[in-house]
Amino acid sequence: MKKLAMLLVAVLVLSLMLTACSAPAEEEAKVIKFGVFEPLTGANAAGGAMEIEGIEIAHELYPEVLGLPIEVVTVDNKSDKVEAANAATKLVDKDKVNGIIGSWGSSFSMAAGPIVKDAEVPALGTSCTNPLVTLGNDYYFRVTFIDSFQGVVMANYAFNELGATKVAIVQEISNDYSVGLVKFFSDEFKRLTGDEDSILYVASYNTGDQDFTAQLTNIKTLNPDAIFAPGNYSESAMLIKQAKELDLNVPFLGADTWETPEFIDIGGDAVNGTVFSTFFDSKVPLTPESEIFLKAYRDKYGKEPASVTALAYDGYILMRNAIERAGSADPNAIRDALAETQGFDGAAGVISLDANGDAVKNAVIKTISNGEFEYLTTIAPN
Repeated sequence: MKKLAMLLVAVLVLSLMLTACSAPAEEEAKVIKFGVFEPLTGANAAGGAMEIEGIEIAHELYPEVLGLPIEVVTVDNKSDKVEAANAATKLVDKDKVNGIIGSWGSSFSMAAGPIVKDAEVPALGTSCTNPLVTLGNDYYFRVTFIDSFQGVVMANYAFNELGATKVAIVQEISNDYSVGLVKFFSDEFKRLTGDEDSILYVASYNTGDQDFTAQLTNIKTLNPDAIFAPGNYSESAMLIKQAKELDLNVPFLGADTWETPEFIDIGGDAVNGTVFSTFFDSKVPLTPESEIFLKAYRDKYGKEPASVTALAYDGYILMRNAIERAGSADPNAIRDALAETQGFDGAAGVISLDANGDAVKNAVIKTISNGEFEYLTTIAPN
């Protein structure tokens, strides 16, 4: 009898120990975590804030998956490559997220790349367009086109629409996004013109610079037909403003980072007439999901969304859709489902991912007229 009592006590103790050990796992299974890393402070904070808006809208509309609530865990990458890597590390090691969304800024996404690859946690880029974000990384995908397409689009605009045959370039040398775009633009423009000397001059500056007089003075002596100057919105706006003060009145061309209210606020009248490539225009809804997103955004914020806001929304809903298709929140199962994405209706267009995990989709070209963003046209791949 005594032995039986001791046996029952032992069984009870073991049962309690197993219950205690399994409690955290059961608790974790009650929620699915989406990690988000964005620049919420620093030079790119405005871009990060716009993307957060899109993720918040998506979470309000679609708060659950597989019958479980989705928890969004947001970390500030502080507009810094090292901090971006730290943010990704926190999300995978401490927060144990099932997938990651972000970031504004290709450099920050590239810094996080090795982290998500080693941890085998899938990441969905939002507006990061540098091809190196996904190249050689089976765990990084994106909902946007890449710079090899965007650069070609703007080179064709310069040559075919402006009739430009000689172009000067100003690049943000410390920004991988800007440097990559310049290369793709330059290669395509030389091909179009058949002239290796069609790029008259390539000037450089660093993130945070505020005086571009020397670069612009050199460019002015060359009389270019246009200037291609992709870079961060604040520096780009100051660059164009200073060009006008020097009476350098040629068309300025850029890319998606220019589509922020701050670009217009800083540049003022000087940025009227600038032309840039981007992802989406609220006046041209592309899918039924576009209408759902636009209504929810307008109801909440009472204004029109930026393109990157729509992309961040798409990052959330595609991650959720991949979990649904996988029937599992296991990171590797999500990764496999993301890799199979074809014909998914996002707010910013239909998303089909190629072998590198890049979205094959249209680009939009806009200008600024009377201090407002204005749609010009849509360009399809090829």
